[in-house]
Amino acid sequence: MQTFSFSQALLSWFDLHGRHDLPWQIADDPYKVWVSEIMLQQTQVKTVLNYFDRFMTRFPTVQDLGTAVWDDVAPYWAGLGYYARARNLHKAASIVAQKGTFPQTLEAWMELPGIGHSTAGALMSLGLRQYGVIMDGNVKRVLSRFFAIENDLSKPIHEREMWQLATSVCPSERNHDYTQAIMDLGATICTPKKPLCLYCPMQPHCKAHQQGLETELPFKKPKKAVPVKFAKVLLLQVRNKQDQIQWLWQQRPNTGLWGGLWCLPVIENDHEFEQICQRLSLKKAIYAIPIQHSFTHFTWQLEAFCIEVDIDQIEHLSIELEGLWLSPEEATHLGIPTAMKKLISAAQL
Repeated sequence: MQTFSFSQALLSWFDLHGRHDLPWQIADDPYKVWVSEIMLQQTQVKTVLNYFDRFMTRFPTVQDLGTAVWDDVAPYWAGLGYYARARNLHKAASIVAQKGTFPQTLEAWMELPGIGHSTAGALMSLGLRQYGVIMDGNVKRVLSRFFAIENDLSKPIHEREMWQLATSVCPSERNHDYTQAIMDLGATICTPKKPLCLYCPMQPHCKAHQQGLETELPFKKPKKAVPVKFAKVLLLQVRNKQDQIQWLWQQRPNTGLWGGLWCLPVIENDHEFEQICQRLSLKKAIYAIPIQHSFTHFTWQLEAFCIEVDIDQIEHLSIELEGLWLSPEEATHLGIPTAMKKLISAAQL
């Protein structure tokens, strides 16, 4: 099938069945496209929709985001996961705000923190309405099935070949519509499991469909067993003079897991946990709450031990543990990870 036919078939389908009302589909606002592209990395559209409008209301321009401090940004990302995305977006927005203009070339976008080749291509195409090529998971899936490519796409040589193929079928005319169209096809029709081939405009010419390989492609490496890690959580609780229940929260380091978010103290070593309790003369836990939270590369089994403390201990404990006494609601407003939200819900049952 000729390149023109591929793009034309896809665009004709998009005109009738594509998504045209997403809140970031604004012709003259590359900033909205940029925020959406970062949010959509590793995250489905339906999840992003719950965060995007709230984020944009708080940070309506790149200048607003770029001049904000991280502690103001964190609460508006909390729960989306992959927090390095947000920190890179914040850093990059600061650079763009200082320069006063958005990058105008693929290479200039890629110089910013957190922006790779595919995201830069999306920003050129969807953000600036210039020529751009993308290679997200949807594109890889559509092309590998259409051309029946059985290679391991995680290998650099085959990744480069896919980029060449994606470029060869990507049109200059209506480039931004094509970019959205191929993502939409992958997200709604050519899905990872149970693709809806009956409704696909590519089906008559799709080599994977002809060979019965739809569900076998793209090539998938056998999944490794996800390791399980264990840790204890120190839930120190006090009822202050205003009769308000507060817990001792710590702000996580800027880098690493849950970077910059607020969290109850997490101790991964049982012996260290016992030492801390003895050193701080903590009482016996009144109850424990098990929490399980899954990340991409491991599952965390957490056990939160609720320990009541006296009001005359709070200053000493906040110094020793470098934390702040906050109600669960106050901590949530500052920005906490999903695992901590699970813990709050469990504690309030």
